[in-house]
Amino acid sequence: MTTTASLVQIKKELKFLCEEDLFNLIIRLAKLKKDNKELLSYLLFEAENEFHYIEGIKRELDSEFDSLNPGIYYAKKGLRKILRNLKKQIKYSGKKETEVELLIYFCKKMKTSSIRFSSSTVLQNLYNNQIKSIEKAISKLHEDLQFDFKGMMEEL
Repeated sequence: MTTTASLVQIKKELKFLCEEDLFNLIIRLAKLKKDNKELLSYLLFEAENEFHYIEGIKRELDSEFDSLNPGIYYAKKGLRKILRNLKKQIKYSGKKETEVELLIYFCKKMKTSSIRFSSSTVLQNLYNNQIKSIEKAISKLHEDLQFDFKGMMEEL
């Protein structure tokens, strides 16, 4: 079994590849895993317009929340799935502002949904953990943005 090369080694090797070889390598990576293709799609089509990207994710969240089963058992499973997908999309962006905005939106949707998450310890913990994540991400932002987002947090 071979060992995986370090990122530094990969960077050095990529410098020596011609344009066509790089193209083929990227296509092969995109075919290998759905996550690679999603990240590549974000970088090629969405990264230039973060606002558009965020709005698209919010529309997805709206439809996913609309299709949630209000029963506690199914709501837990559904909310975890929604949150898992949301975290993946946040990771593609890599911007703290995007993370904060989308997590706040998720918490607002959770709070206004027909699910009584306060009667479930698991859902209450899920909500509280997202609040903690938001606060942690806000602390890493510029002071002006911190003020704006803290105002949004008061609604939660």
